[in-house]
This record gives sequence, structure tokens and C-alpha cells, in this order.
Amino acid sequence: MTSPPQSRPPWRYPRAYLDTKHPIVLRFPNGHSIGANLNVISLTGGLVSLSKSVDQGSQVRLMFLTEVGSVFGGAEMLPPVSDTLQPFRFTWLPADDQRRLGALIGEWSQNKAELAWIEKLRAASAAQYNKPAFWRFKRAGVIGLLTVTLAVASYLLGFVLLK
Repeated sequence: MTSPPQSRPPWRYPRAYLDTKHPIVLRFPNGHSIGANLNVISLTGGLVSLSKSVDQGSQVRLMFLTEVGSVFGGAEMLPPVSDTLQPFRFTWLPADDQRRLGALIGEWSQNKAELAWIEKLRAASAAQYNKPAFWRFKRAGVIGLLTVTLAVASYLLGFVLLK
């Protein structure tokens, strides 16, 4: 069993901001459990949506399912940010669950980053194809003018040399 690092790194751990409902169960040491929805998750903790916040500092075991498997770990509830939103930090998380959670966060953020990159490329491509092609007409006009000028000059030079 491994636990997340206790000291704060100079950067933030990647987070997955979940846009659909992800049910989570919080189980207290006395056996009481409550259901909630997981809104944000990282390797160090997350944010849950509860019907009523729980006491700050409460030790809970939490369980939730992801696309890559179930996650089970221990957490400490942090001060609520609103009546229904409360953050938590992991106090322990088995290595297998940590890998599943990392895969979920990496997959989610990678897909999000890839989609943003694809949209950026599409926008740049569309902007390039939607530009007016005036420069093509200008180039054709310059080439045509040069051709006519050379033809007239060679005709006049030939006319002058023949006389």
C-alpha cells in the first residue's frame, strides 16, 4: 500500500473535471455511509457533491467506479467550499488503485488535450482555406504582364533590327 506524497510539489497534480455523474460512497468508521457525486479527482484528492457537508477532519473510506476499474482508499474531509461541495484529500491509496486513478486522469486529460489540439488545427485549416485567393490573381497578372512586355519588346527589337 502506498500513500500520496505529503509535501506540496511546486506544481499541481493533474485533475480530471468530471462532467457526468460519478457516484461515490463515503463510509465512516462507525459504519455509516453516504452517497455523493464525484466532481473533480486527482492523485491527491478531489471534490464531492453531497446533499449535506460532513465535519471537517472526518476520516472516511471512499469507493467509486471508473471506466478503468474501481478505486478504494482512505481520505480526510477538508473544509466545505459550499453547502453541497466538499473537498477531500487521500490519506492512503493502494498502488493498484493509484494506477487506475492515474490512468483515468491521464486518459481524461489526454483526450481533452487531443480534442483541443484537433480543434485548433481545424480552425487554422479552415482559416487558411477561407482566405481570399487575391494573391493568386496578382501573381498571374504580374506573370501575364511580364510575358506580354517581353513579347512586345522582342517584336519591337526584331522590327528595329530588320530595318
